[in-house]
Amino acid sequence: MEFRVLQYFLAVTREQSISAAAKRLHLSQPTLSRQLKDLEEELGKILFIRSNRKITLTEEGLLLKKRAEEILSLMEKTQKEISVSDETVEGDIYIGAGETEGVRNIVKAVQKIRENYPLVNLHIISGDKSTVLEELDHGIIDFALVFGDIDTNRYDSFTLPSVDYFGVMMKKNDTLAAKKIISPEDLINKPLIVSRQILRDNNLTSIFGCNKDELNIVGSYNLLLNGSLMVEEGLGYAICFDNIINTTGKSTLCFRPLSVELKPKMSIVWKKYQVFTKAAEKFIAIMQKYMLNKN
Repeated sequence: MEFRVLQYFLAVTREQSISAAAKRLHLSQPTLSRQLKDLEEELGKILFIRSNRKITLTEEGLLLKKRAEEILSLMEKTQKEISVSDETVEGDIYIGAGETEGVRNIVKAVQKIRENYPLVNLHIISGDKSTVLEELDHGIIDFALVFGDIDTNRYDSFTLPSVDYFGVMMKKNDTLAAKKIISPEDLINKPLIVSRQILRDNNLTSIFGCNKDELNIVGSYNLLLNGSLMVEEGLGYAICFDNIINTTGKSTLCFRPLSVELKPKMSIVWKKYQVFTKAAEKFIAIMQKYMLNKN
């Protein structure tokens, strides 16, 4: 499978038309059609459903589109890294992270790097643990900021001080909002909205002392902004971290801590045997120095 053909394939998926893609690529339509046909024969799969108006991707085509985009992104990232001079510290640091106050420490570390090396840039890609680890595995990001246990056979890591704790987001006019601290018993039989990561890490068992199937879970979220909209519309109570959504001022929401204090372990993670750029090396050095100062 040639890199050039993957670029052709992605052009067709963007344009949803072979003729439009051929025009953009400065190719004849028969030439592009032949390239795509050869790709399908090489893979032994039909990638497109062709019609007079537009083309539609099959399930295999959708999978190839996702992987091709990852490959192109990785190629562009690699070209930038290789082109950097040996004497220069510059380039991009890509970090996948969930929604956490801990991101602030990452920003501070990169800002320290930029004081001496202003050509270093930070890119944060939001997602839960499974999402950012998948992107780490594919080389799309350099590091991941994640909660919970780490597969030490696949990743190197170091632990950061926990800065997040679980609580409950609810409407300010809710009867429970009158309480300063919410106990798990207060939420039994209440409609709960939880993150995908809470479900996967089984944090609900640690909080409530029972199986998730015994709770009234009415919704889930990946990013807390969406969870907060569910709360605003009265769907239920969100189990979440503090300091992510602004609940001050004119906000109709409030946050109350849980009586059960649970602070998940937070770690910076990278692939074993990963070769770092100079910018990434500086980032790791500063983050580890920060850890020593904290201990």
